[in-house]
Amino acid sequence: MIPEKLLEILKQDGVVAIATSGEDGAHLVNTWHRYVHISPDGRLLIPAGRMRKTEANVARNPNVLLTLGSSQVEGFHGNGTGFLVEGKAAFITDGPDFDFMKAKFGWMRATLAVTIVSTTQTL
Repeated sequence: MIPEKLLEILKQDGVVAIATSGEDGAHLVNTWHRYVHISPDGRLLIPAGRMRKTEANVARNPNVLLTLGSSQVEGFHGNGTGFLVEGKAAFITDGPDFDFMKAKFGWMRATLAVTIVSTTQTL
C-alpha cells in the first residue's frame, strides 16, 4: 500500500530520482512527479523516452531505488518531506499498462513499471 503522504508528494511539482545498479556501479536518472502514475494494483508506472542504461541495468538486476519529495508537504519537523522507495522494476513495451501510458505520453518508447517492496519516509 502506498502511504497517503507519498500520494500527496506526487501531486506536487517535483523530481523523482531512479537508481539502478550495473556492472560499472550505480546509475541515476530523473523524471517528474507528474509523469508517475499508479496502476490499479499499486505499481508505479513511469514513461521511458530514453533510459537505455536504466533498462540494461534492470534486465541484469531488477532492484531499484527511487527518491522523491516536496517542500510543500508536511514532514516530521514541519514543511518538507521525502520518501525512499525500494522496488522491483521491469520495462514494458506492450499490453494494457504500456497502452495506457502511451496514450498519455506519445513520446515514450517503454513503460518502467516498479513494484513497490518498501517505502520509507526520510524527512
